[in-house]
Amino acid sequence: MSFFTRLENRCRAVDSLLCVGLDPHAAELDAATPEAARAFCLRLIEATHDVAAAYKPNAAFFEALGPDGVAALREVIAAVPDDIPVVLDAKRGDISSTAAAYATAAFEVLGADAITLHGYMGRDSVAPFVGDPERGAFVLCRTSNPGGADLQDLALATGERVYERVADLVDRWNAHDNVGLVVGATRPDELAAVRRRSPRTWILAPGVGAQGASLADAMAAGLRDDGLGLLIPVSRGISKADDPRAAAVALVEAMRAARDAHTPPPALDTVAAGLLRAGCVKLGSFTLKSGLTSPIYLDLRRLVGDPALLAEVARAYARVLGGLSYDVLAPLPYAGLPIGTAVSLATGVPLVYPRREVKAYGTKAAVEGVFTEGQVAVVLDDLATTGSSVVDNLPKLTDAGLVVRDCVVLIDRGSGGAETMARLGVTLHAVFHLADLLDAWERAGAIAAAQAAEVRAFLAATAPGPGAP
Repeated sequence: MSFFTRLENRCRAVDSLLCVGLDPHAAELDAATPEAARAFCLRLIEATHDVAAAYKPNAAFFEALGPDGVAALREVIAAVPDDIPVVLDAKRGDISSTAAAYATAAFEVLGADAITLHGYMGRDSVAPFVGDPERGAFVLCRTSNPGGADLQDLALATGERVYERVADLVDRWNAHDNVGLVVGATRPDELAAVRRRSPRTWILAPGVGAQGASLADAMAAGLRDDGLGLLIPVSRGISKADDPRAAAVALVEAMRAARDAHTPPPALDTVAAGLLRAGCVKLGSFTLKSGLTSPIYLDLRRLVGDPALLAEVARAYARVLGGLSYDVLAPLPYAGLPIGTAVSLATGVPLVYPRREVKAYGTKAAVEGVFTEGQVAVVLDDLATTGSSVVDNLPKLTDAGLVVRDCVVLIDRGSGGAETMARLGVTLHAVFHLADLLDAWERAGAIAAAQAAEVRAFLAATAPGPGAP
């Protein structure tokens, strides 16, 4: 599992982007001793471990306390629950054997999962820290301090700023999904510029709290389309509060509200109109794959003819996926494949897919893509009727060693698909239900009342009975 896959799993599990800073300032300690620093941090971990997406201990405050301070840092990192990543704030930056020694100290001696780095010396100063995909690094890009402009805002001969070049370089260095950026929340314009330049990269955005940055502005500027990709570190805003736990919970709730404002639910009427415009909705008499005769046919393969609508649909899937925990996307052939590709591009999550026909040559693979046994795959399909597509394809995915718990579709027809999947241990999540789309089409005058009534009667007749599981 790559570092950022692990981080994303944690963010989804607790619905949080909060990185709790562990900065034992001497002024906040009962005494300037390693024991006091340790106790200070352990209290914060105990108070916040159920809402923290990550922890960020600052190495300098421990190192200032001498060898016993470094030992205290190691003990603090060890006290963080195993499912919560730890980012060591050390801002290292050197080359060759020195960088390798720093990496050994951070990851093997201290036990951190990631580290902050200077990238000024180039790729070979970062490489020793990120050769292992499970270990991560955040490279300084546009920092929150006023003096950052002295170098980071300088214009290059190409016309770009130094910090923009850093963002481009990190995208190239991020071969193992474990290299991110540090961009100050105090600079929302630059944060937005980096996000436009690096749409999938994880960003550590300090400055909220004591430095005065606006949480809402930072979230609006730095979030990805899927509501992830941004880690907000806060230290004094929690540690100096009368009730650190209450302060952390309030921050997380504010982050959720800002995220929801940034990524509003897909507009039902907008997507409904788009589906009609693209010719995805047909009325008449149609035989479905399930054998049912339906007065409505949904042909979502036509989404590929409307790139703007396909992108909107991908964002709608991404919002639903933001609440799930998974490693790879697994769209089902054939209608799910272009949708899955669009969702993969929107979220940065890799894609695998089960073959309709298993190859009799070459690798003879039943599932295409790059994955490892035990990874969690979320199934994507265009719509759900009876659930037969999942029934047909689930064995291919599980036989390949993938774990499947969830399936996301754009439209649930409400004809028993959720119940069928539940019997297989898979939970169905739908962006829209056909009944809601039907209401939107009727409100817009795009479908006659008699046609709408006929479709509603069909939906009622094919809905699972009250005894269905």
